[in-house]
Amino acid sequence: MDSAPRSETSSGSSSPRCDGKVDDNASVDSGFASGNSSTSSLPLISFTQAHLKHLNKQLETMEPMDILRVCKVLFPNLYQTTAFGLTGLATIDMLSKIQTDSPDSQPVDLIFLDTLYHFQETYDLVDRVRARYPNVKLHVFKPADTNTVAEFEGTYGEKLYEMSSELYDWIAKVEPQQRAYAELNVAAVLTGRRRSQGGQRGDIGVIEIDEERGIVKINPLVNWSFQQVKSYITENNVPYNALLDRGYKSIGDWHSTSPVGEGEDERAGRWKGQDKTECGIHNKKSRYAQYIANIERGTQQVSAV
Repeated sequence: MDSAPRSETSSGSSSPRCDGKVDDNASVDSGFASGNSSTSSLPLISFTQAHLKHLNKQLETMEPMDILRVCKVLFPNLYQTTAFGLTGLATIDMLSKIQTDSPDSQPVDLIFLDTLYHFQETYDLVDRVRARYPNVKLHVFKPADTNTVAEFEGTYGEKLYEMSSELYDWIAKVEPQQRAYAELNVAAVLTGRRRSQGGQRGDIGVIEIDEERGIVKINPLVNWSFQQVKSYITENNVPYNALLDRGYKSIGDWHSTSPVGEGEDERAGRWKGQDKTECGIHNKKSRYAQYIANIERGTQQVSAV
């Protein structure tokens, strides 16, 4: 896989960020700050609670393709984050069709967090997606200063995902995600989350505000079932992970993913037997900041003894 790319944006430019704080008393529903104005240091995108509620109400009844069309116009610096799951693949295909219909519109690049522990079938799928959609730009971000499992384990030890899953999530997923957002000046991201996946995703909206990261998160297929997504993939001949045909409905790292049993939730095969339903990138940033702070405090206490 490619090493993590550097942003082509000048480091001196203003970073377009979403205003995660929703202000009920704000006089303007949303705004775009001019780089030459006195408000150039403010976030580029901001919503009041009323405006966010209005947008979600309007988008709730739209088909995913229409949601994507609206979001391509509405949000600057829009990216798609994907681990090449079924929903993300459907989104890639829809965006490709939209881009073909409107070739002069701003394309949506992909961000892939390569933990180094994905299934080989996932890496094979990435190559197939690149071949199928050659005009889609893919940005790959790996754990800092590592390109292989051997390098990762040489630095952090073997089976870090078992010894300290919180630290593993921070190193392999959360920090690379933060680096991706910073280097690419991300303001909004498309995700593959759906309500039918259950767990913490059961009541998510089409548009969410990640207050801690300053990012707008958009879930264009939020209302679709697994079967609807699978039907779209089949009908449009979209490449998908070979593991799907072996009972894997939600696919992450090989060490924490297993097939789903009959009658189980779609994501039941993720972290089976653990009190965990999300991989880290959809959890609160403060959770990991606190975790790292606790580690540092522990280290300092040991050193002082």
